[in-house]
Amino acid sequence: MKKADIGLIGLAVMGENLVLNMESKGFTVAVFNRTTSKVDAFLAGRGKGKNFIGAHTIKELAESLERPRKVMLMVKAGAAVDDFIEQLLPYLEPGDIIIDGGNSHYPDSERRVRYLESKGLSFVGSGVSGGEEGALHGPSLMPGGSAAAWPHIQKIFQTIAAKVDGNVPCCDWVGDGGSGHFVKMVHNGIEYGDMQLICEAYHLMKSVLGLSNDELANVFTEWNKGDLDSFLIEITADIFRKKDEETGKHVVDTILDAAGQKGTGKWTATVALDLGIPVTLIGEAVFARCLSSQKEERVTASSIIRGPATKFSGDRAQFINDISQALYLSKVVSYAQGFVLMRAAAHEYSWKLNYGGIALMWRGGCIIRSKFLGKITEAFNRQPELPNLLVDPFFAEAMLKGQESWRKVAAQAAMSGIPIPAMSTALSYFDGYRTAELPANLLQAQRDYFGAHTYERTDKPRGEFFHTNWTGRGGSTASTSYNA
Repeated sequence: MKKADIGLIGLAVMGENLVLNMESKGFTVAVFNRTTSKVDAFLAGRGKGKNFIGAHTIKELAESLERPRKVMLMVKAGAAVDDFIEQLLPYLEPGDIIIDGGNSHYPDSERRVRYLESKGLSFVGSGVSGGEEGALHGPSLMPGGSAAAWPHIQKIFQTIAAKVDGNVPCCDWVGDGGSGHFVKMVHNGIEYGDMQLICEAYHLMKSVLGLSNDELANVFTEWNKGDLDSFLIEITADIFRKKDEETGKHVVDTILDAAGQKGTGKWTATVALDLGIPVTLIGEAVFARCLSSQKEERVTASSIIRGPATKFSGDRAQFINDISQALYLSKVVSYAQGFVLMRAAAHEYSWKLNYGGIALMWRGGCIIRSKFLGKITEAFNRQPELPNLLVDPFFAEAMLKGQESWRKVAAQAAMSGIPIPAMSTALSYFDGYRTAELPANLLQAQRDYFGAHTYERTDKPRGEFFHTNWTGRGGSTASTSYNA
């Protein structure tokens, strides 16, 4: 009997569409699901007459695979992944490969790599982005883990991945350990930021300018023809046009303004705090979702706390253009922060990440896919050790040209009482990063005053620490200098 090129466990939406993608590209796939009736239903439905091998037990799945066996898990992150790993182990042998394509937290992937390599097996933690449509027609794939696995899965992964720039796959080996899932986590954090920025642009145009949904759809359609060309801008235009068939109302107006989240944005913000990297925009995007979920409190507060009654009196068309600039430049800051975070993680975990390659992986198939990412690839191709996208010539010039519009938008939002947490924190980060002297000298003086935490001096080499007896009553003993 012909054996399968790869096996997959988990026939939910993503798993089912991934195996259909694999089969359509010429691979034979063995499939298993905890509820085995789903295997039969799949083989009798979307998989009928195609090159699939159904398995009703883990043992059957393992026996149906070519060696080295390759088994991909598309199951809920957490305990379910570990459970299936343990179920697979008795039927695998040295050299076999387990791939986790779920939204696992990267420390779990780090742990699983060590565990399975200790048993002579390989483990790959792969980010998979693009949703149902991407899984079926070409996702962005971000595999990392046991390097020995890559030659065996490369053909399958790069064949099924989305393609850009003349058939270049949106998939390449990311690095060791949990790096694949780390990059996917940052991708999702940036996705949070992109979505929040778009929502802020919407809020400004709706509440300050009074644009209708049809007008908003037209604006986003136009934006999608320029620098903001992206999947999220494209679908936003579609969303504003969609009407409910029963009521005739625009669907977007019937949706409660309480956002949900699955945790990857929070992970990104938490890791940024742990590594001491100011990923402020993603943090604000997460907090904006948290604030939106406090719907009842906000409704009550709105009847008690009043904001400004300022009316817009400027040029509407110009302000729409200003908003597009503010959105674009804030987006640059979000990605700049995300890549700085990945650089810090690479240093922390001794990963060798190809940042231009990561931007290329995100060019197609994934939720944050956009024209803009090509410019990031070019930036890192020009300078692989680029410390921050903001100092790349292309992006520095864009900031110089657009910052007046950005500042006008921030000012108008403040005067109108419209919250733009992501746009405003992006502007603050930009101003902070470009400022040679920040007021942290006073902060260090305060810390030294109340806690003898010491400080460095402008007239001494970095790394030398000093303490002042500020009151004349303290001694010369200083606290140990450290950075948390």
